[in-house]
This record gives sequence, structure tokens and C-alpha cells, in this order.
Amino acid sequence: MTKRTESKYKIDRRLQVNLWGRAKSPINKREYGPGQHGQRRKKPSDYGVQLMAKQKLKGYYGNISERQFRKYYAEALRRKGDSGENLVGILESRLDAIVYRMKLVPTVFAARQFVSHGHMTVNGKRVTVPSFMVKVGDALAVRPKSKELATLKEASESAERDVPDYIEIDHAKFIGALKRVPGLKDVPYPVQMEPNLVIEFYSR
Repeated sequence: MTKRTESKYKIDRRLQVNLWGRAKSPINKREYGPGQHGQRRKKPSDYGVQLMAKQKLKGYYGNISERQFRKYYAEALRRKGDSGENLVGILESRLDAIVYRMKLVPTVFAARQFVSHGHMTVNGKRVTVPSFMVKVGDALAVRPKSKELATLKEASESAERDVPDYIEIDHAKFIGALKRVPGLKDVPYPVQMEPNLVIEFYSR
């Protein structure tokens, strides 16, 4: 088991949820945190509840740094409308998040690696930045040389999850697009996400 996989599953146990809804998650067998004190549970404070909400949302998208996540928070505040909904829309517009939603890869961590290795193009141009912000209508495609990857077929045929309706994808050609920026209720999170608490956490 790789170090990244170990840390990924440790996140599940620390947050006490199956964050990505995967069958392999250790939380399916043991619903408490890691370590000898993992079974001790205290009623969290308001700050603790907000922190947990932030850690869940931030952790779900893989290796987003705290600095970058704060930038997304600031952008969510700047935009018109509900800041919590705006935050979800920003996170779901990341290229690696869309690659994951398209079922081109099995995990959000694999999506980041897939983009970093240059397998995706946006409007015909190769993009290697996982945090690249995709706009509605941008043409997304797997590069021709990358279409032979075995993981593409495996992920696209997986019954573990479905492609949400705000994503357009042709698995025969491996091309797609973001049809619209989703709100919280549109995103198929395996666990309850509370972006409003994340906004409150940073607003303290």
C-alpha cells in the first residue's frame, strides 16, 4: 500500500466517514479514528463542527493546500449569491474534479495525477495543472495517445458511481464538457457536506 493510499484511508478514519464512498474504506469495518484513543468521542464545540465540515470538504478534493482553499473561500465571498453554493461550484470547476466526475479515473487522487501527466486537453490545448478552472462549454478531451490507457476503460465501466447531469461525457471518444456550474444539491457527495459551516469557519 502506498503512502498516499495509507494517508487517504487515515483521513476517512479521522473524520469518521467514508469520504469518497469507496468499498475499500476502512471505515466500513471500523467506525472510529486511528490510534489507541480513536474510540474516545467527545461532543464537538461549534468550532469543532465547523472545522470538521472544512476538513471533509477540503479533504474530498484530494491534495488542495490550505492556502489554495482559502483563495477559493475568498472567491466564493466575492461572487454574488450564496457563498457556500459558490464554494462548491468553484471546487467542482477544477479540472481534476471534472476528470473524476467524468469517470475517467477511479479516485480524486488519480484524477490529479492524470491531469499532471498531461493526458487532458482543454479547447485543444494540453493542460497539466489539476487546479485549472474549467468554464461552462469548454471542450475537454483525453489526448489521443492516452486513450489506450487501461485505467480509462476500467474507470468508465465501473458501477461504483454515476456521471452527474451537469457533466457531459462520451466514453467512446473520451470527450466531454461542463454543462453548468453545479450547486450543493447537484453534486453526488457520498457524505453530507456543509459548505455553509466552512464559510462560518473562515469568517470567525
